Amino acid sequence: MSTMTDWDFDPGEKVISMKEWKERYEWVEDPQVSPDGENVAAVVNLGNGEFTVCNNGEAWESPCEKIWCLRFSPDGRLTAIVCQEMEWTMSVDGTFWDSRFDFLWNTRFSDDGAHIAAAWQNDLTYGMTLDDVSWETGYSNMSGMCLSPEGGKTAAVVQTIGLNEGEIFKFAEGAYTAALNGKTWPRNFMNVWDIAFSSNSEHIAAEVRLDRTTYTIAVDGETWKQRYDCVWTPKFHPSEHKVVAPVRVAGAWTLAENGVLIWKNRYLQLWQTLYSPCGKHIAAIVSPAYGKWTMAKDDQPWNNRFGEMVSDPVFSPNGDRLAVSVKDNGKWTLAVNDQVWGQWFNRVWGPVFSPDGRYVASRVESDGKFTCAVNGKAWEKTYDFCLDPVFSPDGDRLLVRAFKDGAYYRIVIPTTQIAG
Repeated sequence: MSTMTDWDFDPGEKVISMKEWKERYEWVEDPQVSPDGENVAAVVNLGNGEFTVCNNGEAWESPCEKIWCLRFSPDGRLTAIVCQEMEWTMSVDGTFWDSRFDFLWNTRFSDDGAHIAAAWQNDLTYGMTLDDVSWETGYSNMSGMCLSPEGGKTAAVVQTIGLNEGEIFKFAEGAYTAALNGKTWPRNFMNVWDIAFSSNSEHIAAEVRLDRTTYTIAVDGETWKQRYDCVWTPKFHPSEHKVVAPVRVAGAWTLAENGVLIWKNRYLQLWQTLYSPCGKHIAAIVSPAYGKWTMAKDDQPWNNRFGEMVSDPVFSPNGDRLAVSVKDNGKWTLAVNDQVWGQWFNRVWGPVFSPDGRYVASRVESDGKFTCAVNGKAWEKTYDFCLDPVFSPDGDRLLVRAFKDGAYYRIVIPTTQIAG
C-alpha cells in the first residue's frame, strides 16, 4: 500500500502526453490523476459501444459496455464502476468484483484507501456494498450514503415503510431512519439527513425531523432531549463521545453540544462546523449580519466580513491555524486566522496546509489559467487546469499536478519557489 512517505518528492518534472490517446481512441473522457501524481487515467471509447480505461497509456484488458465514476483511491488504486452484459460492478485496477447489480454508484473510500464502498440497486431495492460484501437487507429508498473513516462500516438514510402519493399522515408518522451496516435504528422519523461517524467508527449521528416544525439530533437512534426550529450536520469530537451541531433557537443560530447550548452568540446562520484535530477548538461558518459571512472560532467571529461566500474551512494539523476560501465583490481568495491574502482570483479551491502548518496553499484560476498559490503568492507558471497541490511530509516541497496543451505534468518544486 502506497503512503506519502514512499512518494517521489525530488524536485523535477515528468510529462505524459495524452495527444496520442485521442488518436488511438474514438474519444477520451476527463482524466483522473492519482494522489501521488504518478498516474493519469481516463475512460476511453473503443468504438462499437465498447469502453475501457487507459492508465499512463496502458489500457485495461477487459472492455466494458459502459464505464463511469473513474476514481483513484487514497492508496493509489484505480477504480471504476463498469457494466458488462447489462450488469454493474466495481473494477479495481482492472479486476472486477464478484457481485453484480442492476446499478451501482457513489464510490466511497476509507481515509487510507484500503476499503471501497458503493451504493447499489437491485430489483428496485437499495443498499450498500463494502469490499464486495453487500447488505443483507435492501430498502425501497436510500440516500446520504457514507463510509466510516477506517472503512469497516457503512451507513445510509433508508426508507422502511412504503408510501404512496398523498399518504401525508403516514409520512408524518415517520418512514425514514438510519441504517448501520444494513441494520436500522429502532425508531423511524419524518426525515433523516447527514449521517456522521465518530472517529472510532463506533457511533453515528444524524439530523432528524420529528414533525412538521421540530428538529433535533439523534445519536445511535436516541434523540437529544432538546428540540429546535432547525438543525444542521452533527460532528463528533475527535476523541470524546461528544456531538456538536448548529441549532436554530428563537429565530437565530448557535452551537449545541449533546443538546446543550455551548456558544453564547447568536447568528443569522451557522454551518460547516469543524473541530481542530486535537478537539481543542471548534469553528464554523457564520453570518453575524444580513448578507455578511465570516468564520467563528470558539464563538469568536473574525473581524473580516465577506459579502458573497465562505467555504471549505480547514484547521492546520496542529490546530493553531484556520483557513477558508472566501468570495467578495466577485473575486475569490483565502483567509487564514482572519488575515486575508492580498491577491484575489477568479476562483480558488479549498485550502491545503503543510503538515507543520507553516504554509497554506490552494489551486487558483485567473482569466481561464490555473496555477497554485502559497501563503498568498501565486506561482508564475500557469496551466490549462490544475489539481489541489500536495505538500511533502516536511512541507519543504510542493507537488503540482496539471494539464497543458494535451499533456499531463507532474512537477515537484521547493515550496519557497512560490512562497518566497
